[in-house]
Amino acid sequence: MSIDAPETQVVTTWKVACDGGEGALGHPRVWLTIPEDTGFVECGYCDKRYVIDRDHAHDDH
Repeated sequence: MSIDAPETQVVTTWKVACDGGEGALGHPRVWLTIPEDTGFVECGYCDKRYVIDRDHAHDDH
C-alpha cells in the first residue's frame, strides 16, 4: 500500500522550485527536475509532489 503525497501540484515546466510554501516556516528553496519517464517528482523536504501536465508542458529555456 502506498501513502499519498501530502500535496500535489500540476505544473507545465520540467523544472520546479519548492520552498515549502510556508514563508519562514517552510524549508530552503530547492530546484527539482521532473523525469520524463515518471512524469512527477517529490520534494525531499516536504514530500510535495509535482506532476507534469504533458499536454501543456514546455521547455524551461
